[in-house]
This record gives sequence, structure tokens and C-alpha cells, in this order.
Amino acid sequence: MTTPAAPAARAAKPAVSKQRRAARDEIRTGMKHLEKSIGEIERGLRKAERQIESDARARVRALRKDARAQLAALRVRRREVVRALAKVSQTAEGSWEQVKQSADVILAEAVRAAAAVVERLKKSLPR
Repeated sequence: MTTPAAPAARAAKPAVSKQRRAARDEIRTGMKHLEKSIGEIERGLRKAERQIESDARARVRALRKDARAQLAALRVRRREVVRALAKVSQTAEGSWEQVKQSADVILAEAVRAAAAVVERLKKSLPR
């Protein structure tokens, strides 16, 4: 036996109006557009991240190259200091006070040059 309530429940459900259906379809369409926009934004972010990483790698390479050049210049300066100290010690003929004064001047110049290199490298790095 079939129950008479089943067909009545189906009939009691009101039909969806055209306006309501159109509004629902419009909302669904809007959601699809929103999903597409989100996807485009995510793709754009990934592309921007790759570009930033690439730029950062290039900047690190340039900084390393610059640091190597600066270190090479400091090493040349160190060799010059050693040669100058050797000459000063030979010409001073035992006057260690003069040797010490000359060495202090030469070493102070070398330290200033090294400090300038360090300062340039620090300025090139973002904080």
C-alpha cells in the first residue's frame, strides 16, 4: 500500500520562481568569476615570488663579486703594508720608535680601507 502523504509532500513544495532561479544563477556565475580571479591572483603571486627570488639571487651574486674584488684590493694593500714596513725597518737603522710610528700610520690606513669596505657591504644589504 502506498501512503497518501508522499505525493502530498511533493506537491506541497512550492515551485522556484524565475526570479529566484535567475538570482541563484547570477550568484553562481559571480562565484565562478571570483574563483577565476583568485586563481589569477595566485598565479600572479607565484610569478612575482619567482621574480623576486631571481632578483635576489642576482643581487647576491653581484655582492659576492664585489666582496671578492674588495678583498683582493685589501690583500694588495696588505702586501704593500708589509713591503713598506720592511723598507722602513731597514732605513730606520734600529730606531724602533720611528718604525713603530710608521707602522701605526700604515696600519691605520689599511684599517680605514677595510672599514670602508665593510661599510659599503653593510649599506648594500637591506635591513
